[in-house]
Amino acid sequence: MKKIALVDDELSFADESDEVSNAASKKETWKILIVDDEHSIHDVTKLALGGFEFADKELEFISAFSGEEAKTKILQHPDTAVVLLDVVMENDHAGLEVAKYIREEAKNPLVRIVLRTGQPGQAPERTVITDYDINDYKEKTELTMQKLFTLMYSSLRSYRDIIALESNKKGLEQIIQASSNIFELKSMGQFTTGVLNQLTALLHLDQGAVYCHGLAACHQGEALSIVAGIGEFADMIGSDASKTVDAQVLEDFGKALAVEENL
Repeated sequence: MKKIALVDDELSFADESDEVSNAASKKETWKILIVDDEHSIHDVTKLALGGFEFADKELEFISAFSGEEAKTKILQHPDTAVVLLDVVMENDHAGLEVAKYIREEAKNPLVRIVLRTGQPGQAPERTVITDYDINDYKEKTELTMQKLFTLMYSSLRSYRDIIALESNKKGLEQIIQASSNIFELKSMGQFTTGVLNQLTALLHLDQGAVYCHGLAACHQGEALSIVAGIGEFADMIGSDASKTVDAQVLEDFGKALAVEENL
Protein backbone atom coordinates (compact mmCIF):
# COMPACT_ATOMS: atom_id res chain seq x y z
CA MET A 1 0.00 0.00 0.00
CA LYS A 2 1.19 3.49 -0.81
CA LYS A 3 0.71 6.56 1.31
CA ILE A 4 0.57 9.86 -0.54
CA ALA A 5 2.40 12.95 0.66
CA LEU A 6 2.33 16.58 -0.45
CA VAL A 7 5.74 18.19 -0.85
CA ASP A 8 6.08 21.77 -2.15
CA ASP A 9 2.63 21.59 -3.81
CA GLU A 10 3.63 18.41 -5.66
CA LEU A 11 2.07 15.00 -5.11
CA SER A 12 4.42 12.14 -4.19
CA PHE A 13 4.17 8.61 -2.81
CA ALA A 14 5.73 6.73 0.12
CA ASP A 15 5.27 3.18 1.38
CA GLU A 16 2.71 2.99 4.15
CA SER A 17 0.00 0.61 5.32
CA ASP A 18 -2.62 3.15 6.30
CA GLU A 19 -5.36 3.93 3.81
CA VAL A 20 -6.79 7.37 3.17
CA SER A 21 -10.16 7.67 4.82
CA ASN A 22 -13.17 8.23 2.56
CA ALA A 23 -15.82 8.77 5.22
CA ALA A 24 -18.57 11.01 3.85
CA SER A 25 -19.73 13.90 5.94
CA LYS A 26 -23.24 13.75 7.33
CA LYS A 27 -23.99 17.28 6.19
CA GLU A 28 -24.81 18.27 2.62
CA THR A 29 -22.00 17.49 0.18
CA TRP A 30 -20.91 17.90 -3.43
CA LYS A 31 -20.56 14.47 -5.04
CA ILE A 32 -17.29 13.98 -6.92
CA LEU A 33 -16.94 10.86 -9.09
CA ILE A 34 -13.31 9.79 -9.62
CA VAL A 35 -12.93 7.43 -12.59
CA ASP A 36 -9.47 5.90 -12.98
CA ASP A 37 -8.04 2.37 -13.09
CA GLU A 38 -5.10 3.37 -10.86
CA HIS A 39 -5.94 3.22 -7.15
CA SER A 40 -3.15 5.68 -6.37
CA ILE A 41 -4.90 8.38 -8.45
CA HIS A 42 -8.01 8.01 -6.30
CA ASP A 43 -5.96 8.26 -3.11
CA VAL A 44 -3.92 11.25 -4.19
CA THR A 45 -7.02 13.14 -5.37
CA LYS A 46 -8.80 12.59 -2.06
CA LEU A 47 -5.73 13.67 -0.12
CA ALA A 48 -5.16 16.80 -2.19
CA LEU A 49 -8.79 17.87 -1.79
CA GLY A 50 -9.03 16.97 1.89
CA GLY A 51 -10.85 19.70 3.81
CA PHE A 52 -12.07 21.38 0.61
CA GLU A 53 -15.35 23.29 0.96
CA PHE A 54 -17.45 25.29 -1.45
CA ALA A 55 -20.64 27.15 -0.48
CA ASP A 56 -20.52 25.53 2.98
CA LYS A 57 -20.51 22.00 1.55
CA GLU A 58 -17.70 19.47 1.71
CA LEU A 59 -16.83 16.91 -0.96
CA GLU A 60 -18.14 13.35 -1.04
CA PHE A 61 -15.94 11.07 -3.13
CA ILE A 62 -17.31 8.21 -5.23
CA SER A 63 -14.81 5.87 -6.91
CA ALA A 64 -15.05 3.89 -10.14
CA PHE A 65 -12.11 1.88 -11.49
CA SER A 66 -13.34 1.20 -15.02
CA GLY A 67 -15.52 2.78 -17.66
CA GLU A 68 -18.31 0.28 -17.11
CA GLU A 69 -18.31 0.87 -13.36
CA ALA A 70 -18.43 4.61 -14.00
CA LYS A 71 -21.61 4.20 -16.06
CA THR A 72 -23.25 2.35 -13.19
CA LYS A 73 -22.14 4.95 -10.63
CA ILE A 74 -23.49 7.90 -12.62
CA LEU A 75 -26.91 6.21 -12.81
CA GLN A 76 -26.83 5.56 -9.06
CA HIS A 77 -25.77 9.16 -8.35
CA PRO A 78 -27.42 11.44 -10.95
CA ASP A 79 -26.77 14.41 -8.63
CA THR A 80 -23.00 14.05 -9.07
CA ALA A 81 -21.49 17.53 -9.47
CA VAL A 82 -18.10 16.74 -11.05
CA VAL A 83 -16.60 13.71 -12.81
CA LEU A 84 -12.79 13.47 -12.86
CA LEU A 85 -12.43 11.08 -15.77
CA ASP A 86 -9.38 9.16 -17.00
CA VAL A 87 -9.16 8.46 -20.74
CA VAL A 88 -7.24 5.18 -20.94
CA MET A 89 -8.62 2.37 -18.78
CA GLU A 90 -9.91 -1.00 -20.06
CA ASN A 91 -9.28 0.36 -23.57
CA ASP A 92 -7.67 3.45 -25.10
CA HIS A 93 -10.94 5.38 -25.31
CA ALA A 94 -12.87 4.13 -22.28
CA GLY A 95 -13.09 7.61 -20.76
CA LEU A 96 -14.43 9.15 -23.95
CA GLU A 97 -17.07 6.42 -24.11
CA VAL A 98 -18.11 7.26 -20.55
CA ALA A 99 -18.41 10.97 -21.39
CA LYS A 100 -20.61 10.13 -24.37
CA TYR A 101 -22.71 7.76 -22.24
CA ILE A 102 -23.29 10.39 -19.54
CA ARG A 103 -24.57 12.97 -22.02
CA GLU A 104 -26.42 10.82 -24.54
CA GLU A 105 -27.69 7.74 -22.70
CA ALA A 106 -27.85 8.81 -19.06
CA LYS A 107 -29.25 12.16 -20.31
CA ASN A 108 -27.26 14.13 -17.75
CA PRO A 109 -26.29 17.55 -19.15
CA LEU A 110 -25.65 19.06 -15.70
CA VAL A 111 -22.63 17.19 -14.29
CA ARG A 112 -19.27 18.83 -15.05
CA ILE A 113 -16.89 16.41 -16.80
CA VAL A 114 -13.14 16.97 -16.46
CA LEU A 115 -11.02 14.65 -18.58
CA ARG A 116 -7.67 13.73 -17.01
CA THR A 117 -5.09 11.86 -19.03
CA GLY A 118 -1.59 10.58 -18.45
CA GLN A 119 -1.18 9.98 -22.19
CA PRO A 120 -2.26 13.16 -24.00
CA GLY A 121 -1.30 11.73 -27.38
CA GLN A 122 -4.04 9.11 -27.04
CA ALA A 123 -6.75 11.80 -27.03
CA PRO A 124 -5.58 15.15 -28.43
CA GLU A 125 -7.14 18.07 -26.56
CA ARG A 126 -8.52 19.89 -29.61
CA THR A 127 -10.24 16.77 -30.92
CA VAL A 128 -11.73 15.89 -27.54
CA ILE A 129 -13.07 19.39 -26.87
CA THR A 130 -14.58 19.53 -30.36
CA ASP A 131 -16.13 16.07 -30.50
CA TYR A 132 -17.21 15.42 -26.89
CA ASP A 133 -19.33 17.40 -24.44
CA ILE A 134 -16.72 17.76 -21.72
CA ASN A 135 -15.99 20.85 -19.65
CA ASP A 136 -12.23 20.71 -19.15
CA TYR A 137 -9.18 18.71 -20.22
CA LYS A 138 -6.11 18.27 -18.03
CA GLU A 139 -2.89 16.29 -18.14
CA LYS A 140 -2.31 14.50 -14.84
CA THR A 141 1.26 15.77 -14.62
CA GLU A 142 0.11 19.41 -14.58
CA LEU A 143 -2.39 19.03 -11.73
CA THR A 144 -0.61 20.25 -8.60
CA MET A 145 -2.61 20.58 -5.40
CA GLN A 146 -3.26 24.29 -6.03
CA LYS A 147 -4.38 23.70 -9.61
CA LEU A 148 -6.68 20.90 -8.46
CA PHE A 149 -8.24 23.29 -5.91
CA THR A 150 -8.74 25.91 -8.62
CA LEU A 151 -10.24 23.35 -10.97
CA MET A 152 -12.68 22.17 -8.31
CA TYR A 153 -13.80 25.70 -7.41
CA SER A 154 -14.50 26.63 -11.03
CA SER A 155 -16.28 23.34 -11.75
CA LEU A 156 -18.51 23.51 -8.68
CA ARG A 157 -19.33 27.18 -9.27
CA SER A 158 -20.40 26.31 -12.80
CA TYR A 159 -22.46 23.33 -11.58
CA ARG A 160 -24.17 25.42 -8.89
CA ASP A 161 -25.14 28.11 -11.38
CA ILE A 162 -26.48 25.58 -13.90
CA ILE A 163 -28.60 23.91 -11.20
CA ALA A 164 -29.99 27.33 -10.24
CA LEU A 165 -30.88 28.07 -13.86
CA GLU A 166 -32.54 24.68 -14.22
CA SER A 167 -34.62 25.30 -11.10
CA ASN A 168 -35.49 28.75 -12.41
CA LYS A 169 -36.64 27.21 -15.70
CA LYS A 170 -38.87 24.70 -13.92
CA GLY A 171 -40.40 27.46 -11.83
CA LEU A 172 -41.20 29.47 -14.96
CA GLU A 173 -42.77 26.41 -16.59
CA GLN A 174 -45.04 25.89 -13.57
CA ILE A 175 -46.11 29.54 -13.66
CA ILE A 176 -46.84 29.42 -17.40
CA GLN A 177 -48.83 26.19 -17.09
CA ALA A 178 -50.91 27.67 -14.29
CA SER A 179 -51.46 31.15 -15.72
CA SER A 180 -54.36 30.23 -18.04
CA ASN A 181 -56.54 29.19 -15.10
CA ILE A 182 -54.97 31.22 -12.32
CA PHE A 183 -58.18 31.60 -10.30
CA GLU A 184 -58.87 27.88 -9.96
CA LEU A 185 -57.61 26.54 -6.65
CA LYS A 186 -55.51 23.77 -8.20
CA SER A 187 -53.96 26.20 -10.63
CA MET A 188 -53.33 28.75 -7.87
CA GLY A 189 -51.37 26.12 -5.96
CA GLN A 190 -49.33 25.29 -9.04
CA PHE A 191 -48.70 28.98 -9.70
CA THR A 192 -47.55 29.76 -6.18
CA THR A 193 -45.33 26.68 -6.08
CA GLY A 194 -43.72 27.98 -9.26
CA VAL A 195 -43.16 31.37 -7.65
CA LEU A 196 -41.55 29.76 -4.59
CA ASN A 197 -39.26 27.71 -6.84
CA GLN A 198 -38.33 30.89 -8.73
CA LEU A 199 -37.26 32.57 -5.50
CA THR A 200 -35.30 29.49 -4.49
CA ALA A 201 -33.38 29.51 -7.78
CA LEU A 202 -32.70 33.25 -7.72
CA LEU A 203 -31.22 32.96 -4.22
CA HIS A 204 -29.10 29.91 -5.18
CA LEU A 205 -31.03 27.83 -2.63
CA ASP A 206 -31.26 24.40 -4.20
CA GLN A 207 -33.03 21.39 -2.69
CA GLY A 208 -29.97 20.70 -0.57
CA ALA A 209 -30.27 24.00 1.26
CA VAL A 210 -30.99 23.15 4.88
CA TYR A 211 -32.93 26.31 5.75
CA CYS A 212 -34.91 26.82 2.54
CA HIS A 213 -38.61 26.59 3.46
CA GLY A 214 -41.64 28.49 2.23
CA LEU A 215 -45.41 28.28 1.90
CA ALA A 216 -48.41 30.10 0.46
CA ALA A 217 -51.87 29.97 2.05
CA CYS A 218 -55.33 31.43 1.46
CA HIS A 219 -58.64 31.54 3.31
CA GLN A 220 -61.17 28.82 2.53
CA GLY A 221 -64.15 29.60 4.69
CA GLU A 222 -62.87 29.82 8.24
CA ALA A 223 -59.71 27.81 7.55
CA LEU A 224 -56.35 29.12 6.36
CA SER A 225 -55.42 26.46 3.80
CA ILE A 226 -51.87 25.83 2.57
CA VAL A 227 -51.97 25.88 -1.26
CA ALA A 228 -48.23 25.58 -1.98
CA GLY A 229 -45.06 24.74 -0.09
CA ILE A 230 -41.38 23.91 -0.46
CA GLY A 231 -38.89 22.46 2.00
CA GLU A 232 -40.51 21.36 5.26
CA PHE A 233 -43.90 22.62 4.03
CA ALA A 234 -43.96 20.53 0.83
CA ASP A 235 -46.01 17.74 2.45
CA MET A 236 -48.52 20.11 4.07
CA ILE A 237 -50.35 21.25 0.91
CA GLY A 238 -54.11 21.16 1.47
CA SER A 239 -53.85 21.15 5.26
CA ASP A 240 -55.14 23.77 7.71
CA ALA A 241 -52.23 26.11 8.44
CA SER A 242 -53.51 26.81 11.96
CA LYS A 243 -52.94 23.14 12.81
CA THR A 244 -49.63 22.54 11.04
CA VAL A 245 -47.43 25.65 11.26
CA ASP A 246 -45.98 27.36 14.33
CA ALA A 247 -47.48 30.39 16.06
CA GLN A 248 -44.96 32.89 14.67
CA VAL A 249 -45.82 31.97 11.06
CA LEU A 250 -49.54 32.28 11.81
CA GLU A 251 -48.96 35.68 13.40
CA ASP A 252 -47.09 36.86 10.28
CA PHE A 253 -49.94 35.65 8.09
CA GLY A 254 -52.42 37.55 10.26
CA LYS A 255 -50.43 40.78 9.95
CA ALA A 256 -50.13 40.44 6.16
CA LEU A 257 -53.86 39.82 5.79
CA ALA A 258 -54.73 42.73 8.08
CA VAL A 259 -52.70 45.31 6.17
CA GLU A 260 -53.08 43.58 2.78
CA GLU A 261 -49.37 43.95 2.10
CA ASN A 262 -46.25 41.79 1.92
CA LEU A 263 -44.16 41.65 5.07
